[in-house]
Amino acid sequence: MKILAKFTKKDLWSIPNILCYIRFLLIPMFVIQYIKAEEPGEYMRAAAIVLASGLTDFLDGFIARTFDMVTEFGKLLDPMADKLTQAALIFVLVVKTKYMYLLLILFVVMQLFMLVAGLAMLKKGKRLDGSKWFGKVSTMVFYAVMLVLVALPKLRQSTINVLLLICGTFLAMSFVLYVREYIRMYREVKQEERDKINAV
Repeated sequence: MKILAKFTKKDLWSIPNILCYIRFLLIPMFVIQYIKAEEPGEYMRAAAIVLASGLTDFLDGFIARTFDMVTEFGKLLDPMADKLTQAALIFVLVVKTKYMYLLLILFVVMQLFMLVAGLAMLKKGKRLDGSKWFGKVSTMVFYAVMLVLVALPKLRQSTINVLLLICGTFLAMSFVLYVREYIRMYREVKQEERDKINAV
């Protein structure tokens, strides 16, 4: 509640942030629908929820940028909704999809690194300025693959393996590029510290 107190009502109830709230609500709806699903139509309904989440994700970013409705609260909320949605997708698919656990391991390692590196940079007075293009591409591929796996659980294992490989490759590439980005930021911080010492 103390965190929320820092933001105005306009921040909390802007249209992009309301769309983020909807994405949070769609997470348990998807999890319940997918776990209970047995018939093809039920899996399609679970996929429709994922699609709705993706559309609200696109809309909240588009509206925020187009109509100058970007808020600091939204900058915190949007990535949180993204990561929770992605985590929900991977965790429920682990139950019914062979080898999904490998993607789960990669995802967890990547998110832990991003969290630790992000906090370390924040203490140094720096932070990553939004998601990078490679992160956005990786996210698009991730959602496309997850959508197919959710909607079509009876796919041949060979097809599933190819989809997982594609998704894992893009995630791994994004991970490597984010590591490089944080290394660059770390070097900049160290150089700034050296410059200050030399200037004294």
